[in-house]
Amino acid sequence: MFHERTRVAIIGAGPSGLLLAWALRESGIDAIVVENRSLEYVLARIRAGVLEQGSVETLTRLGLGARLATEGLRHDGIYLQWGGERHRIDFAGLIDRTVTIYGQQEIVKDLVTAHSSVGSTIYYAAQNVAVHDVDSRAPLVTFEHEGESHRVSADFVVGADGFHGICRPAIPADELVVHERTYPYSWLGILADVAPSTDELIYALHEDGFAMHSMRSARVSRLYLQVGPTEKIEDWSDENIWQALQERLGVPGWSLAEGPITEKSITPMRSFVASRLDYGNLFLVGDAGHIVPPTGAKGLNSAITDVTLLAAGIIDHYSGDDTKLAGYGAAALANQWRVQQFSMWMTELLHRDRTDPRTADFDYRSQVGRLDYVSHSVHAQRSLAEQYTGTRF
Repeated sequence: MFHERTRVAIIGAGPSGLLLAWALRESGIDAIVVENRSLEYVLARIRAGVLEQGSVETLTRLGLGARLATEGLRHDGIYLQWGGERHRIDFAGLIDRTVTIYGQQEIVKDLVTAHSSVGSTIYYAAQNVAVHDVDSRAPLVTFEHEGESHRVSADFVVGADGFHGICRPAIPADELVVHERTYPYSWLGILADVAPSTDELIYALHEDGFAMHSMRSARVSRLYLQVGPTEKIEDWSDENIWQALQERLGVPGWSLAEGPITEKSITPMRSFVASRLDYGNLFLVGDAGHIVPPTGAKGLNSAITDVTLLAAGIIDHYSGDDTKLAGYGAAALANQWRVQQFSMWMTELLHRDRTDPRTADFDYRSQVGRLDYVSHSVHAQRSLAEQYTGTRF
């Protein structure tokens, strides 16, 4: 068995785990990252692509902004659409803040490259990963890698291993409350090899349901459709997807360009928050502790906020000050509930809920009224702009 010692053992090599390891390394704090998927799998995961301005500033400050600066697509606003009309919300003009389109997988590529250049210890394709004694001063991580058993002792263990990971279940059930909400619709998302038909994201409410036009680059489009919670991707042909997108996103004088669909999937819409993000010397970041519906583009950004808060706490700990580390859970959860309310607001604003036929039409007309208000009230637009680009407290 290989015995190793590190200050911080991180479970999960997604953007949260890799970013935390990099932020700590930049301050001279060693970490070991353990991931149960292969490097190829990690690099291929397609996830979120909208970065708040604060997230861009964080990545840049940590020396990870070179490719982001040249390949990221800066957006000064978004479009809201309903009833065949499209209205622009000008973030830059309203509050002098922006967002940047840069895929999560691109951030992971940048992090992998950075870690490789300095020889960070990252175990990919680890098996039988387990955490032990997280409520003690000497937590442990055990796993198998390439046929060898490993035992890592650490000061802290960080769960960056997602919703289905092993770290959150390591917190005793009587110490944890789960807050959840499931929405009565799902997202059908596609990647298409076609240049975007819009310069900024379009969020559309249509009588048939929500649609969204996003992008991953100047050559690749990302589009979404609201579908029923029980629908299967095999029931949607490429032709039917494009037809529904044309219908829901169409406005006079504008056309949606179509192209080969390279990926398509259906994702349930739900919210999830664990009541605590710390227990003993175990800390949770990102999807291990919370999930938001994707409408407000907050999943990756709130994970980056978690990492920023936790890194600051760990760095201060090794300088003799535990104030921020002790307050990590409360600070991260306060931010998360702000994120949850905005994501829920955006989701309910833009999706048709036909659960109760008696109120469905009333609800839809009320949504139109809210969109009309947001699009014509500068105060409402500033609120939307502030929350979408990232609140600062």
